Parts: sequence; structure tokens; C-alpha cells
Amino acid sequence: MAKYIHSMIRVLDEARSVAFYERVFGLKVAERLDFPEFTLVYLANGESETELELTINKGRTRPYDLGDGHGHVAFSVDDLDRLHARLQAEGFAPRKLVDFAPGGAVIARFFFIADPDGYQIEVLQRGGRYL
Repeated sequence: MAKYIHSMIRVLDEARSVAFYERVFGLKVAERLDFPEFTLVYLANGESETELELTINKGRTRPYDLGDGHGHVAFSVDDLDRLHARLQAEGFAPRKLVDFAPGGAVIARFFFIADPDGYQIEVLQRGGRYL
């Protein structure tokens, strides 16, 4: 059986990205591996064993083209409304709250926010399948 351990995204500015993920989602640097041409930064918190790997290619100055194939990563939180309000107050520009109810009953409540490199992040109210 395979175990899902991390997802990787390429970021332009290590400090800016680490600060964003720490401030918004409470992720902290679990490990930082520095190599001559790139740096790997693994972010984690006590909520999950899964990590987010940031890859910083040294000498890169242009933003990455995210293309049209990338979807999003997702986080679940205990209090979606409180987090949304805090992020708005701090100028992070989260998108509107959505009650997703395709069959009439709400099956998910969420909003999206973009990280400093433009990656889309879905933030879901914890519950049901979104624990």
C-alpha cells in the first residue's frame, strides 16, 4: 500500500512563501535542504503527516507559468468563517465563501485564496469527508 507524503510546488521567493504558509495555515519549516542549484523546504504542522514541499530554483527571476493543468491544494479548518474574516482583515484577499449544495443540501463550505506565486488553495470547513 502506498502512503501519500507530500506535494511539491515551485516558488520564486522562499521567505515570502514560507511566511505566507506559516501565517495563513500555521505550517512551519520541518526541514530545509540546500543544494547548489535549488533549495527544498518542507512545511508541516501537527494536523497532518502530509507535507508541502517548496522548491526554490536558484537564479530564477521570472514567475512560473502555472499553465492550465494545475488545479489546487486544499486545507480543512475548524472555523472557516473566523479564518476568512482574519485573512480579509490582514489583506490576504480570500475569495468569497461558498456553500456548495448541488443537490439542495450543503455538502461543502469553502473559499479559495491564492498564494504569493498564484497557486490556488481551497480552504474547507472541517467535517464530513473533509476532515
